[in-house]
Parts: sequence; structure tokens; C-alpha cells
Amino acid sequence: MNILYIALALIITLPITTLAFYKKENWRGILLCLALAVLAWFIGQSLPMVGGPIIGILTGLIITNIWKAQDTFTKGIKISSKRVLQMAIVLFGFQMNLSTVFAMGRDSILLIIAVIITAFLVVYFLGTLMKIPYNEKMLIGVGTAICGGSAIAATAPALDASDKEVVRAISTIFLFNVVAAFLFPVLGRAFGMSDLAFGMWAGAAINDTSSVVAAGYVYSDAAGDIATIVKLTRTIFIIPVVLLIAFLRARSGGKADVSVMGSFPWFVLGFLLASIINTLGILPAEMTMFWGRMGRFLIVMAMVAIGFGCNIKELLKGGKKPILLGGLCSLSVGIVAFILIGGDV
Repeated sequence: MNILYIALALIITLPITTLAFYKKENWRGILLCLALAVLAWFIGQSLPMVGGPIIGILTGLIITNIWKAQDTFTKGIKISSKRVLQMAIVLFGFQMNLSTVFAMGRDSILLIIAVIITAFLVVYFLGTLMKIPYNEKMLIGVGTAICGGSAIAATAPALDASDKEVVRAISTIFLFNVVAAFLFPVLGRAFGMSDLAFGMWAGAAINDTSSVVAAGYVYSDAAGDIATIVKLTRTIFIIPVVLLIAFLRARSGGKADVSVMGSFPWFVLGFLLASIINTLGILPAEMTMFWGRMGRFLIVMAMVAIGFGCNIKELLKGGKKPILLGGLCSLSVGIVAFILIGGDV
């Protein structure tokens, strides 16, 4: 029966992964991430205070900094970090009640707006003080404010950013994405935060969806659900932010290219559709529970792939200033979100 559920889950998430995910050239990297995820999953079961996602990202991080992956692995690893994560988010939707999704999304909007404003104010003023190029500081800002590498990739054309600027910004964001996955659950427990408070904090303050979900579910299932909803609400803000950046760029006489359709996080619609199906009770509870558990495993697999993407040596080549700016921006966002939430809700 589990094999049938897995097959159905793969079919359901096919619009998210696309057939390109299953190309032969990707299989070595995908299978490597899968094998390491199985190991991290079982270790995480024995160490619940750490959790499989954290073990997964640590595994990928250690391996990539002592072994350079061959080209036959890199394509599969790269696609796993994005598509497997999106598959997991859609499967999480089958555990969610639509009224809860809308309520949490509505309640978090002002918090999200405050976080976005904080991120851009910090990168603009401190970035200017550090004499970091405009495009690079703006990419770090949008990556911290909204959704990490995905937001950077969506914003780059609007800024006419070079490949070098994009790579530096993504590398910087990846570093603090990894740090947040480790640090937030520890701080949450130290501060005695409730599941609601921690879920809101993680969803609003951690930059990448993968680390939000990982940190949330390491803390508790309830915190993970809340963090996921808040984060997906925050992800949708990529559209107005990209349009605003493109407008400002064009107004200043620069070249700006933007695609709203290309920027929209389509997997969020998959999550909402899954939530609707679960709310209506169309599918058996046994199936939706299995898919929720499968989604948690896929998060571990995605975190392994993301760990592979954080090469410390390559990151340091980009210079210390962008790293410092990214760190200060992430710290500012975390503090502002914590204060607004109240910490002990």
C-alpha cells in the first residue's frame, strides 16, 4: 500500500517537478541525496532534539567541503535542492485545514511587511556604508526578506545583475540559511517560545523555505505547520517586490527585465489545492498522513542537497563584506520579528 501512495504522490507532484526532473542525467545526484537522506532520517529519529533535516544539511555540508562532487552528480543535486523541496511543500498541504491556512496567512501579513522593510533598510544603508555595489546589496536584501535563492533568481533580471553578483548573493544567503536551521530551534527552546510564537518567528525571519520547514518541524509538528504557512505567505510577496524593483530601475534609466509569470511561486498553488482537498475530506486519512510523513522525509533530502550547495571556500572568495552584510541583515530581521511576535505568545 505504501508503494501505491508513493506512486500517487509522484504523479500528483509531477506538475511541480516536471518531467525534466526524471532525466537520466539527474539520477546519480538524486540517488546520492536520497541515500544520504535515508541515513540522516534514521539518525534524526535517534536524535529528535537535532532532527533529520539538520543532520541532512550537516551531512551535505561536510561532504561538499571535503569532496568536490563530479559533474555526473551536480545536476541531480542542484535540482533536488529546489524540486524535492517543492514536492514536500505540496504534500504538506494534505495535512492542512484551509481555514487555518488563511487565518495564519492573514495574521502574519503585517509581520511579513515589517520584516521586508527591515531587510531593505539594513542592506541599503549598511551596504552603502560598506561600499557594496547596488545590485549585490539589493540581491542580498531580497534574498533575506523573502525566500532566499529563489527570490534572488527572480529579482536578478529586474536589476540586470551579472552572474557574478547573483552567485555571490546566493552563496551569502545559503550560509545564513544553514546557520538559521541550526540556531533557531536552539534559541526557541532557550527562550521558552510556544509552538505558535516559534512557528511565526521561523516563518517570518528565516530566509529560505527549506530551512524554515526544517527548523519548524525540528521544534514541533505544530510549529512546523505554522512556519510553513507563514513562509508561503511571505513567498508570495516576491511579485510586488520584483515589480517595485523593476519600476525603480527603469525610472532611474537602467535596464530592467521582469516576468511576473516566471517569478510567481507556482508550488504555493499546489499547496493550497492540497489543503482544499484535505479540508473537504476527499482522501482517506491514512493516505494524507502518509503523504505528510513523506513530505517530512523529502525535506531531509532537500536539506542534504542544500548542504552540498554551501561550499565555504567558494563563499570566502567573494569577500567578507557581503558576508558581513548578509549576517547583519539576517540578525536584524530575526530581532525585529522576535520583538513584534513578543517571543512568548
